[in-house]
Amino acid sequence: MSEENLYTFENPDFRKTYWHTSSHVMAQAVKRLWPEVQLAIGPAIEEGWYYDFDAPFSFTPEHLEKIEAEMKKICKERIRLERSELPRAEAIAWAEAHNEPYKKELIVDLPADAVISFYTQGEFTDLCAGPHLDHTGRIKHNGFKLTKSCGAYWRGDSNRKMLQRIYGIGFPSKEELDVYLEKQAEALKRDHNKLGRELEFFTTVEEIGQGLPILLPKGARVIQTLQRWIEDEEQKRGYLLTKTPLMAKRELYKISGHWDHYLDGMFILGDPSDEEKECFALRPMTCPFQYQVYLNRARSYRDLPMRLGETSTLFRNEDSGEMHGLIRVRQFTISEGHLILRPDQLEEEFKGCLELAKHVLDTVGMLENCSFRFSQWDPAKSGIKYEGTAEQWNEAQSVMKTILDNLGVNYEVGIDEAAFYGPKLDIQYKNVFGKEDTIVTIQIDMLLAQKFGMEYTDADGLKKTPYIIHRTSLGCYERTLAYLIERYAGALPLWMMPEQVRVLPITDRTHEYGKELAEKLKALGIKAETDCRSEKLGYKIREAQMQKVPYMLVVGDRDMENGTVSVRTRKGDDLGAMTPDAFIAKCLTEIASKSKEI
Repeated sequence: MSEENLYTFENPDFRKTYWHTSSHVMAQAVKRLWPEVQLAIGPAIEEGWYYDFDAPFSFTPEHLEKIEAEMKKICKERIRLERSELPRAEAIAWAEAHNEPYKKELIVDLPADAVISFYTQGEFTDLCAGPHLDHTGRIKHNGFKLTKSCGAYWRGDSNRKMLQRIYGIGFPSKEELDVYLEKQAEALKRDHNKLGRELEFFTTVEEIGQGLPILLPKGARVIQTLQRWIEDEEQKRGYLLTKTPLMAKRELYKISGHWDHYLDGMFILGDPSDEEKECFALRPMTCPFQYQVYLNRARSYRDLPMRLGETSTLFRNEDSGEMHGLIRVRQFTISEGHLILRPDQLEEEFKGCLELAKHVLDTVGMLENCSFRFSQWDPAKSGIKYEGTAEQWNEAQSVMKTILDNLGVNYEVGIDEAAFYGPKLDIQYKNVFGKEDTIVTIQIDMLLAQKFGMEYTDADGLKKTPYIIHRTSLGCYERTLAYLIERYAGALPLWMMPEQVRVLPITDRTHEYGKELAEKLKALGIKAETDCRSEKLGYKIREAQMQKVPYMLVVGDRDMENGTVSVRTRKGDDLGAMTPDAFIAKCLTEIASKSKEI
């Protein structure tokens, strides 16, 4: 990066420092206004910053306005930020003297050899490792905005006190801030957690619990359409369909290693510490179940590769603070698959998995917002988070790197992002808010086959251990539905829509003609409904458009006499009159081609 760009937002390190300093300016403003408020932590994040506070009142929009005004004063004061260090005992004494118990806890928990540093700006001092800008005037007083406040458990632990978190965003100019806020406003309109409920794709019920959404008929129909398509695509590519149990005894998970590495993330039925009684767990993944299909009988090299696919319902005991709409849930459905293969088949099969994932993501319109991450282990956590030897991991990661490089995959490396049994390629998706999540994974596993005693007889007559690829083709259906709602603002492509056509008879005389037309469409696999209510046509058209129905067929007396329909789209286009057969042909062609637009 050129010298002139080191201190601009093009440099991610400068951007992070700018936002981190902004969090200190915000904390100073809060302490000026309400000295009794206690400080927790205030880092820079992917977009902007936040600071957690323990206040004897709830922060309201009016409070945020006051904080912003005080922040602007602090910026205009151009206060210098000065770094200092204290020995542990003096640092603890500082925290006690200033009635900052959260800072004291952070200091006590620091490693014995840690440097304990502080940053002071005027009357305000904060425990912080830095770095920071040199003075508060570097923060543009008209270039920031406090966006929201919400609850946040201290240290992310639901057993600890609930604090209040204030988020902010800032830029070097008001113009950049305005552009960002405009984009955020558009993203809020597309937020699946709001739009998906309004369009009746899903709902949640307090008595059922967090992370357990109910898919309403519309959402269930979209996922059914995607699921059938994926299963057909996988069958074309040689996958064998399986259907395995939703739970198993702890003994299965002990073999796989999930009991040791994933117990906190599992729902347990029984007492896990009582070895005398049966104890079950709902499955967090399908791999140890599908391996039993392979183990059903002896296998030879001629049986490989064996591609096993399943639409799997999984259960993961996510933290309650992590729940969000359809994106972070405790029960979900996934297009899961495992390929058992010979070492010489690894690259070709990995390529096939990647091609399938890219084809699927491209078809639904999500590939353009995807990136690739080569997720590797952290050797420092060997035996704690990861199983296997350094030699096994080095071999697996070397093989995977060669495959990715040969396939020309443009990836970033993510250290400590691997599964406990092997490295993986994560396909990352960026949603409308700019947040990144994993949507699809392809993993190389050189460990679990041996743990389960999976073997095959090779051409030389010797018993050998196969490799395994764990993969998804679309990933989690619920999460995908959330992304699709946001990507298309609820107006999904025709082939996915739960209602594709709505027939709108104008008069009572045309009701039967409209109903017959809808039945004809349904018989051909087109999802159609008839609206025979005694409402004005304009009202019914607007309602259909609000519900994102792709096509409206208006039928009046003349249409009935001429054997035609008047076709309108959800975008407001009037396509004029055409015969039912002509419209059906057009509709079926668009559905078959999986067009992303009408």
